[in-house]
Amino acid sequence: METLTNEILSQTIRIRPEESHKGTYGRVCLVGGNDHFGGAILMATEASVYSGAGLNTTLTDSSNFVSLHARMPEAMVADFTNHAELTDLVSSANTVVVGPGLGTTSQSLSVLQTVFDTVTPTQTLIIDGSAITLVSEKSLKLPQANLVFTPHQMEWQRLSGIKIADQTDAANETVRQQLGGTVVLKSHQTKIYTPTGSYLNTAGTPAQATGGMGDTLAGMIGGFTAQFENQTNAVLAAVYAHSAIADELAKTQYVVLPTQIIHELPRFMHDHQH
Repeated sequence: METLTNEILSQTIRIRPEESHKGTYGRVCLVGGNDHFGGAILMATEASVYSGAGLNTTLTDSSNFVSLHARMPEAMVADFTNHAELTDLVSSANTVVVGPGLGTTSQSLSVLQTVFDTVTPTQTLIIDGSAITLVSEKSLKLPQANLVFTPHQMEWQRLSGIKIADQTDAANETVRQQLGGTVVLKSHQTKIYTPTGSYLNTAGTPAQATGGMGDTLAGMIGGFTAQFENQTNAVLAAVYAHSAIADELAKTQYVVLPTQIIHELPRFMHDHQH
């Protein structure tokens, strides 16, 4: 297992060409945020916008429209219960993030199934949070796409059937192969299992142990994969940047908030472009 260093940043974050426009930097569609968990999709959206994705559209419960528009006017917003809009917007994205704040109701399941039915093999699909729980509970058939799973250890136990105490690299890799795609297994030292190798992220701090960190990471992975061609490197760079920014902030803070990481992203990416 290879240890991630800041080299992944310079290998991934490119200096922007002079002749470029918002279409150059990818389209992200984020799906989640029911009427109870609006904050999760809001942080995921903000992370995608701040990481530099060219166009960001969020499909969420209508109760979240005002707060999302007020905080993040750069993102477009649509209702995830509108089937036609959901399929149209998901199909036009480079990267789709599904799960932050989605919940596990019958409506949540319907939205997730529509996303799965719509994505194509050319798209990257990040499956996060309650979407992982729904896949586990309902034994959903996974779509053909570039899949990225972002479970914490308990969600991985549900999805893989491997108890936390038994989550060895070999066991995790076996299930990753069965699932296909990439698994970002979140813990105090996150491990990333990819089709081309496994990586350990030793950056990060206990100051990050607060709600919304995972939602923010999912949004960052969305923004990075939409912009940068090498999808594995994009995932690795997002994971590393998320922790490295937190380490910087934790030098002078007892707790680091997800939104603080988000707001540091443009400066941090500027400092590590190559």
